[in-house]
Amino acid sequence: MQKIEKLFGAVVRARRERLGLSQEMFAVQAGIHRTYVSAIELGKVQISITIAQRLAEALATPLSKLWREVEQKAKKAL
Repeated sequence: MQKIEKLFGAVVRARRERLGLSQEMFAVQAGIHRTYVSAIELGKVQISITIAQRLAEALATPLSKLWREVEQKAKKAL
């Protein structure tokens, strides 16, 4: 099973790319640094629930929906 950080990062990256946002623009909207966005998308960091919520808001989607996508990816990985 993949680490939850990698799964969450993959979901965030896919949604960001679907919205046509660069990492830089997404970082500005989420109020975090671009390199932190990169680390999140690569699953290299554990983020707080506050940052997860800011990411969801920047993606204009409920955090619960992001977690459902993470759960679906985790099930497929089994």
